[in-house]
Amino acid sequence: MMLRRMSLSAYHHVANWISWFVFGAVGVALNAVCAVLLLFPHRERRGPAVRATIQRLFGAWCAWLHATRLIYVSWTGFTPDALEGAAVYVANHPGLLDATFVLARLPDAICIFKPAVMRNPALGPAALMGGYVSGNTGIDLVRAVADRIKDGRSLLIFPEGTRTVTGTVLNPLKPGFAVIAARAGVPVRLVVIRAPADLVPKWWPWWRPPNFPAQVEVELVGELAPAIGETATEFAARAEQRLRTEIIKR
Repeated sequence: MMLRRMSLSAYHHVANWISWFVFGAVGVALNAVCAVLLLFPHRERRGPAVRATIQRLFGAWCAWLHATRLIYVSWTGFTPDALEGAAVYVANHPGLLDATFVLARLPDAICIFKPAVMRNPALGPAALMGGYVSGNTGIDLVRAVADRIKDGRSLLIFPEGTRTVTGTVLNPLKPGFAVIAARAGVPVRLVVIRAPADLVPKWWPWWRPPNFPAQVEVELVGELAPAIGETATEFAARAEQRLRTEIIKR
């Protein structure tokens, strides 16, 4: 039994390193292609195709993690009816891989990246081609994101601003998502990610393997509409309470 556990642990270490190599290699290849596409005019016309490619690649990434017996991801509530139309998807952020798990199921979705990421030649070209938004805070960022949502895209945002602090259920939510949704005139949909505490949380080095295999649940729990006269801060607080309740439900 001890020998079997040691062999399994060695396998998981090797598989983890290989998986990160594959992830990085595919990402570099995608960004190399997108860097060339950026040289052509009317790049915004290729945005839907790039976003669809990113979604399929993240789906393949989840399938890879399953096949290698590292992480088993399950999705609940992501039905065609629940995903119909543009929306702002708000999710908690327990680990480094959260965006890949959620974007694998969201059609025509964008994210907000920090300016430094957009300038990175190994990450920026695909984000630019996909129509992702660069910025930190401010009305210009809100306007840019809302305009893209009005064009029919959805937004995935992690309002905690960073990964959830270890030992807590949820960091306080920043209200920017509520302002964006109100300006774009779209609903807010809540996504709960339930993952092991050691699955690359805040301050955990990406290269340090967690306990494998890991089980991750991604659940679309429904929509949340602002009440009449409710401020963005009040709406964010209500969304935070709903997420907390849903996270600890199971």
